[in-house]
Amino acid sequence: MTERATVPTETVLRLAAIFERLPECNETDAWTGVVWKTRDATVAHVFGGEDGLVRVTFRAEPDEVQAFQHLGPQYFKASWGSNVVGMVLDERTDWEELAELLTDSYCIQAPQKLAEQVSRPAVPGAD
Repeated sequence: MTERATVPTETVLRLAAIFERLPECNETDAWTGVVWKTRDATVAHVFGGEDGLVRVTFRAEPDEVQAFQHLGPQYFKASWGSNVVGMVLDERTDWEELAELLTDSYCIQAPQKLAEQVSRPAVPGAD
């Protein structure tokens, strides 16, 4: 059986820095890798694959799910859950973009009172 890639400690620390500013978002060990949850809802899961790549999965709005299916091999729609997407983490990762995506995932998964406490970038054209 092929071993899964180990998630580098630096990667977990960078992700933890994103999540530590979100209310009631907690890190725990997962069946493989690390997961961040708000209450019982999974916000993100970072793990190593049997192919040697490290990935993070998270939740997205429906229009973003469709976009992830066409953005290229670094991005993907997971085969489980209608709104679960992800990206391969490597030297090309745009950590600012990822922080925005993970913040959005948190706001999708968190109870409304917690999500309202989070500062999010304005959506162009929304008033």
